[in-house]
Amino acid sequence: MAWKVYWQVFVGGANATIGMRPYLQEIEVVDRAGIESDRCRLVFDDSKGQLFLPKPKTLIKVLLNGVVIFDGVVDSTPWRLTRGGGRVLEVNAKAFDTRGKAIEPQFWHLDDKPLSEALKKAGKLAGIDVTVDPELGQIVRDYWSPAGMHFIEWGERLRAELGATFKIKGGTEAVLAKRGSGKSVTGAALPVVRGVCGQGGNVISVNIDPSKGRPRAKTKRVRWFDRKAAKFVEKDVTIEMPDVGEAIDTQRWLAADKDHAKDMADGHKSDAERDAGVGQVEIDLDPTAMAEGGFTLSGARPGIDGLYRISGATQRANRGGGAVTQLDLAQPQEGAGKDTRKPTTSALKPPANVPVPTPAPR
Repeated sequence: MAWKVYWQVFVGGANATIGMRPYLQEIEVVDRAGIESDRCRLVFDDSKGQLFLPKPKTLIKVLLNGVVIFDGVVDSTPWRLTRGGGRVLEVNAKAFDTRGKAIEPQFWHLDDKPLSEALKKAGKLAGIDVTVDPELGQIVRDYWSPAGMHFIEWGERLRAELGATFKIKGGTEAVLAKRGSGKSVTGAALPVVRGVCGQGGNVISVNIDPSKGRPRAKTKRVRWFDRKAAKFVEKDVTIEMPDVGEAIDTQRWLAADKDHAKDMADGHKSDAERDAGVGQVEIDLDPTAMAEGGFTLSGARPGIDGLYRISGATQRANRGGGAVTQLDLAQPQEGAGKDTRKPTTSALKPPANVPVPTPAPR
């Protein structure tokens, strides 16, 4: 069967597409927001054991319709044999080397330096080039230290504190980007994928609950100890979303000072707002879809149509079976999650002047 989508695979910097063409059966690439490693899976027909096993750490790049959807390193090469299913070789790759210095504990500190300098130092020790959002990069603290954490752990901790996105790409590059700006760390606009329901649209299936995951607390609170005043001080921020709870969520560990408390509180607020709303949409292949990008849905219904943030994108293509893009969605906006129509007679609202049946006595 012939492929219905144009694909290319580079191994070790060389174009291996032509050599793979008779054997490649399936491509799957998963792009996630946050520290969870992007993953790639290539499935080959290995009926005669003719395929060469690539070594771990080998660079691999995958393109669909001319768009780079994965850039990382080979992690494993599982092989299986089943009666009736033949012999199959898989090449699994991740965004970074899980055996390298990125998971080596670090013990050092910097005093009165900006975040960009501290994170770049950690990246250099891990063999990774780091790019930091300019606004986040100028945050100065009197003490920075991984305190025994490896580069991945420390990057994830900073991400959680600052409400940022921390990702590793291509095995040797990492970014710490500010969320909610609609731009990547380089300043380029993040893509917005469009989904249209109905005849002629590109939407295959929708499963969305825009009310799921709403924050239970309206206020995020962080505490620190003011040495001059000799007392504990609190910093509160309000979750700017409708239908949230009235509780106050207090951070369990103390901030170092006032500035640290503000950064932590803003970070927790950002996480609470961005993680609201959960759902999935499957559309015809769109290789431009990426985690932290936007997705606009139309043609569904009021309260479901609107803008969402993409928390994960999975690209799947197989020989003879076409190609699809599956999106994990969060943070409904611009009408999504809110039906603004006035209630009318419907199955959810009984008609006026109709008595409600009284239960028979037991």
